[in-house]
Amino acid sequence: MQLIDGKATATAIKADIAEEVDKILSAGGKQPHLAAILVGHDGGSETYVRNKVIACEQCGFKSTLIRFENDVTEKELLACVDRLNKDTDVDGFIVQLPLPQHIDEQKVIMAIDYRKDVDGFHPINVGRMAIGLPCFISATPLGIITLLQHYHIETSGKKCVVLGRSNIVGKPMAQLMMQKNFGDATVTVCHSHSKDLKKECREADIIIAAIGHPDFVTEDMVKSDAVIIDVGTTRVPDATRKSGFRLNGDVKFDEVAPKCSFITPVPGGVGPMTICSLMKNTLAASKKEYYI
Repeated sequence: MQLIDGKATATAIKADIAEEVDKILSAGGKQPHLAAILVGHDGGSETYVRNKVIACEQCGFKSTLIRFENDVTEKELLACVDRLNKDTDVDGFIVQLPLPQHIDEQKVIMAIDYRKDVDGFHPINVGRMAIGLPCFISATPLGIITLLQHYHIETSGKKCVVLGRSNIVGKPMAQLMMQKNFGDATVTVCHSHSKDLKKECREADIIIAAIGHPDFVTEDMVKSDAVIIDVGTTRVPDATRKSGFRLNGDVKFDEVAPKCSFITPVPGGVGPMTICSLMKNTLAASKKEYYI
């Protein structure tokens, strides 16, 4: 079993990005600028956005954080999105999800200029990805593809099971694993209503678990030498930790790891690659690579 080290991989990629930014600035080019909108004080979102700010510093990017309280109106939030769309110094920006219930998330996503949509959530980017055109790819799926490539894990012709069908991970992940220039695999998408889910998983060469249930994937669901990518990051109570919780993946790691050829840990696997992919998208946005 080989552990897939997302943290080390992300560190190396961010160093490459920083080197490229240095060259851009030395040639008189513009410093890439990523902005983030954060609504409320959700602990997970706070941590995630803080890590994005740190990553910007490591990559040599300019970063801006715009905060709103939970009672911000949809109109106020949309006005902020419009300002960022029009700000020529901002290359890309994100609106940290989830948003309060009184705000229509899809309406906010639709309002973002797809050329600045470095999260890859806008329907134009989703549609372009689906037919294999240049676009901003959702950060977590892009991070997973990058990890598979970095570790030279063969995906072409392999049977891949994606657990979960969210717009952020499951659906785009399945699309990427299916496409010739990315995974080139035979893909099955499973979810809470799938019948004989254990059978589907046992036949898989690659399992990408993004179902949001801690320890959902157990040893009896995995065949020998399978590749396991664990996207789960659920906070579970842990009295032994100073924080009072720990991050738990969708895979029962201690049981499953001995059977695998490759597996990602939680934390330190997919998580760092998600933020790293956001940096890659921001650099592409600053270079206008995906403008049409």
